[in-house]
Amino acid sequence: MTEATALAAEPAPRAAARHAAHGTHEVFNQPTPYGGYNLLARDHALREGLAREGAAWAAPRLDAFARDLSDPEAIRHGYMANRYVPELHTHDNYGHRINEVQLHHSWHELMRLARRHEVHSLPWRNPQAGSHVARAASSMLMAQVESGSLCPLHMTYAGVPVLRNNPALSAQWEPLLTSTSYDPRYRPSSEKTAALIGMAMTEKQGGSDLRANTTVARPTQEAGVYELTGHKWFFSAPMVDCFLTVAQIEGSPGQISCFLVPFWLPDGTRNRFSIMRLKDKLGNRSNPSSEIEYNGTLAWRVGDEGKGIRTIIEMVSLTRLGCASISAGIMRQTLFRALHHTQQRSAFGAKLVDKPLMSNVLADLALESEAATALLMRLAGSIDRAATDDNEARFSRVVTAIAKYWLAKRASANAFEALECHGGFGYIEDSMMPRFYREAPVQSVWEGSGNVICLDVLRAVDRDPDALLPVLQEIELARGMDAHLDRTTAWLRTAIGRRDQMEGIARRLVEKTALALQASLLLRFSPSYVSQAFCASRLGGDWGLAFGTLGTEVEFRKVIERSWGERG
Repeated sequence: MTEATALAAEPAPRAAARHAAHGTHEVFNQPTPYGGYNLLARDHALREGLAREGAAWAAPRLDAFARDLSDPEAIRHGYMANRYVPELHTHDNYGHRINEVQLHHSWHELMRLARRHEVHSLPWRNPQAGSHVARAASSMLMAQVESGSLCPLHMTYAGVPVLRNNPALSAQWEPLLTSTSYDPRYRPSSEKTAALIGMAMTEKQGGSDLRANTTVARPTQEAGVYELTGHKWFFSAPMVDCFLTVAQIEGSPGQISCFLVPFWLPDGTRNRFSIMRLKDKLGNRSNPSSEIEYNGTLAWRVGDEGKGIRTIIEMVSLTRLGCASISAGIMRQTLFRALHHTQQRSAFGAKLVDKPLMSNVLADLALESEAATALLMRLAGSIDRAATDDNEARFSRVVTAIAKYWLAKRASANAFEALECHGGFGYIEDSMMPRFYREAPVQSVWEGSGNVICLDVLRAVDRDPDALLPVLQEIELARGMDAHLDRTTAWLRTAIGRRDQMEGIARRLVEKTALALQASLLLRFSPSYVSQAFCASRLGGDWGLAFGTLGTEVEFRKVIERSWGERG
């Protein structure tokens, strides 16, 4: 069997469950239960992106992961982990502060599955060309079943290179952080087989402005060890084993340093801090987020004193890549579920998918999803090549922010429209569409909301006037292939030259850059019926203000079949 046919092979869809006849009616015109789909085998755009960006070698291992995710039991675990949300236990029976978060069995099963497939560690355990691409693809696949669990997995992935700024800490923690086992026990690291790392940076008064942090670090008599006093407004995944945080050194206001805070101290006692409460969030409910207070908390400095933001920024960048991969996964899964539903549900004498108006909506969603996947794969590829290619390093620095901003914005819109394709069925929790819809906005808020991300792009241009040059060069690889793209590229060059006006148009600049980059990728690597429809709608103005407003020249059926996995 060839690799291609192996990927295409998948379990037959489950037959609809047999039920006793109702006394008043027969149940019919309902789709079969969702499940049994190999999410990689069905996704032409993702498989093509893997091959294009140097990760074809990872296809068999990703196929194995996709098969595990296709198991209805994995889908059930995603549902249950969000149905039974985490609980905080601040004290034990005797009044001792313990800071323990209780999570549902299904959460732990999902974490075991993800760690076994190296979602948290692949580039560090297997550092070869395409390893960041393969890991981004695994994150995109995982997000299609349950994305809350990706928060600690992404932070663990992103925290490893930051810890390497302190070789002693890295030697202690990296083997546990990259282990493929999963150990949820509250124990000192010396007694565990695996560990997770988190991040606690923002404060009430500062939010994304880390230089407004007021937490103070007081040096102890041990070199590199400090006592922290202060608070953090958002500490996600407080069931981890250690976390990175930032604070200003006592007597040096504004000099922010980075620190590692372990839950357990070397002597086997618990560290001194308090988890005050868990956040009651819109979405991402399977993953706990908390508020924390430091009161003599022991912390080990990571990186140079006063260079904390520079030290932590690599973690921020890689977690932003995680946001982009989750957004792409949500777009892909909500589209795929809409296709599953509309191909089996009939109305007004025909299958929904065959109705021209519904075909327009589905094709429009499919264009957005394929463009998101292409952008994600190109970004992850640049991160793989950044260590040896300065141009790719500059590309990845600015496109990480651009992709995070744009894909997060589009995921919410896509999830809503795909939900509506199901009618009332999509509004019910059992369909899981409400969960995907609630999950999408997290990616916009986490690691910098929209304005913060756009300002980061402007700061990159301020530091380096040619920061966007590698992006423009990538866009112009498709010069002459589409007049709409050529006009957009000319607009971008003019806008970048107007430095005094850039903040006011920052969102438009980032949006148009993202669209132009997506268009260039689609023109070069996707079928013409996809790229032409994308350029005409997103760049040429042949589009309305909602999905389903594509021009009549778009080949709806071809676009839909490609997204369903029946056309290359």
